[in-house]
Amino acid sequence: MVRLAFVVSEFNYDVTYLMLQKALNHARFLGVEVTHVVKVPGAFEIPLAVRKILSEVDVDAVVALGAVIKGATKHDEVVASQAARKLMDLALEFGKPVALGIIGPGATRMQALERVEDYARRAVEAAVKMVRRFERLSSSRYSGETVFIE
Repeated sequence: MVRLAFVVSEFNYDVTYLMLQKALNHARFLGVEVTHVVKVPGAFEIPLAVRKILSEVDVDAVVALGAVIKGATKHDEVVASQAARKLMDLALEFGKPVALGIIGPGATRMQALERVEDYARRAVEAAVKMVRRFERLSSSRYSGETVFIE
C-alpha cells in the first residue's frame, strides 16, 4: 500500500481547502493511504514541513498543495519558484517523490479556483506513479532486453 503525506498551505485557504478535499478523494479513489495532513501558514513554509515529514515519518511520498496568487508585485514569483526549487531538492536528498501541487505564480484567484481539481489530482497521481515505478525499478533485472518501467 502506498503511503502519502500531504502538506497544505493555509494561505489562500479558500483555494487550498478545496485542493485538499480533491486530493484526499483522489487518493481514496487510487486506493492509497494518506497518513498525515500537515497545514502550514503559506507555500513558503511547505518545504520545511516536507523535510520534517521525510526525516521523521514513514511515508513513500509527500504531496505539496498550495496556491500562490498574483499580487501587485513579483512576490508570487519568488515564493512559488523558491518553494518548487526546495521541494525538488528535498526529493533528491531523500530519494522519495515530492509532488508539486502548487498553483502559481501568475495565477489570479479565479484562475486558481479553476485549477483546483487538476493540480490536486495530478499531484497525487504523480506521487503514486513515482512510488510504484520506483518499486518496479528496484525489483527489475536486466536480462539482455530493455526494461521498461511504466
